[in-house]
Amino acid sequence: MILYLAVAAGTVLLAAMVENHPALQPYRVTRQQMCNRVCLLSVFFILFALSACRQNVGNDYAKYVEFMHLVNSNAYVPTEPGFNLLVKIVYGLSGFENYLLVFAIYAFVTIFLFLLAIYEQSDEFPMSYFLFMALGYYFQTFNTVRYYLALAVALYSMKFVVRKQWGRFLLLAALGSFFHKSLLVILPLYFLASVTWKKWQLALIGVFCTTFLFFQDFYLKVVVFLYPTYEDTEYLTGGTSYINILRCLGVLVLSLFYYRKSIRGNRRMQFYFYLNLGALVLYVFCSFLPIISRIGYYLTVSHILFLPALLQETENAKWRNLLRAGMILAAVLYFILFMGRAYDDGLLILPYKSFFFHDMVNILSDMN
Repeated sequence: MILYLAVAAGTVLLAAMVENHPALQPYRVTRQQMCNRVCLLSVFFILFALSACRQNVGNDYAKYVEFMHLVNSNAYVPTEPGFNLLVKIVYGLSGFENYLLVFAIYAFVTIFLFLLAIYEQSDEFPMSYFLFMALGYYFQTFNTVRYYLALAVALYSMKFVVRKQWGRFLLLAALGSFFHKSLLVILPLYFLASVTWKKWQLALIGVFCTTFLFFQDFYLKVVVFLYPTYEDTEYLTGGTSYINILRCLGVLVLSLFYYRKSIRGNRRMQFYFYLNLGALVLYVFCSFLPIISRIGYYLTVSHILFLPALLQETENAKWRNLLRAGMILAAVLYFILFMGRAYDDGLLILPYKSFFFHDMVNILSDMN
C-alpha cells in the first residue's frame, strides 16, 4: 500500500510540472518543453517499472500465464489473434515461456497510450493525470491487461471522433480489437455520442431504453450469440456499480450548469457530455448484461478529459478553485474506496510482489 501511495503521490507531483500547451519558439527548445520531457519520461518510467516488475499481481495474472502456455502449446484459448500472435513471437524469440516480457510489452504500450492521449487531448495535464491515478485506471491495468490496452486505445481514439477523422478512428478501433474485441463497441457508441441530438430524439431514445427492462432474456441471447464463451458461465451474471452511477450523476449535474454556455454547440464538449449520459443509461437500465462495467468504462474514461475542460470553462477564479477542490476531494475519496478493495479477489493488486523477490505460483497446467 505504501509503495502504491508513494508512486501515486510522486508521479502526480511530477505531472504538476507539465504544461501540455507550452508556448513554442522557433528553432529552440524552451525550458518548459525540456521540463515536460523530463517529467513525462520520469512518470512513464516509474509507472512502467512498477507494472513490468510485478509477479502474480492482479486477479487474473495466473490465468493469463496459463493462456500464454496454452497458446504456446497450440491449444485453444478464448483470446484474440493479436494477443496470441504476440505470445508466439515473444516465446519464440526468447526460447522459453517468457510471460514477464509479454506483460512488460502490454504495460509499455498501455501506459504510453494513456499518457499520450492525456497530453494531447487534456486542457490541463496535471488535473487529468491526477484523475487517471485517483480513479484507479493505472492500478486497474494490473488486471485484464488486454482490456486496459483496448481502453487506452479508446481514449486515444477520441480525438479522431472530435475531428471527424472517421477513417483513422475505424482503423485504430479495428487494430485494437485484435487484442480485445470488446473495443468494437466504441464504433456505435462513440458515433452516437458525436451526434447533436434534438430533444424529441432523446425522448425516443429514452423510450427505447425501457425495453432493456422488459426484454432482458432477448438481450442476453444476443450477448451469448456475440460471445458464445459466456454461455453457462459466471460471466453471464449482470451487476452494476452504485459508485459509478453516483459518479456519472455528479458529472451530469455539474455539466448541466455549463450546458448552454460551454457544451451546446461545442463538438468536443458535447461528445464528452453524451458519453457520460450514455454511461449513466447503461449502468441504470442495462445492469443485467454481463460485464456492463467494461462497456461503461469505454464511456466514463472520458471523465479525465471532461472534468478539466469544465474547470477551464469556469471564468470566476474563486469558483474555479472551489470546483477544483471539490473534484480533488471526490477523487481522493474514490481512491480510498478503491484501495480499500485492493486485497479483494476482484482486484488482488495487493500485496505487491516482484519477480526479483518472488517466484510464480503453479498454473493449472503445472498441476495436471
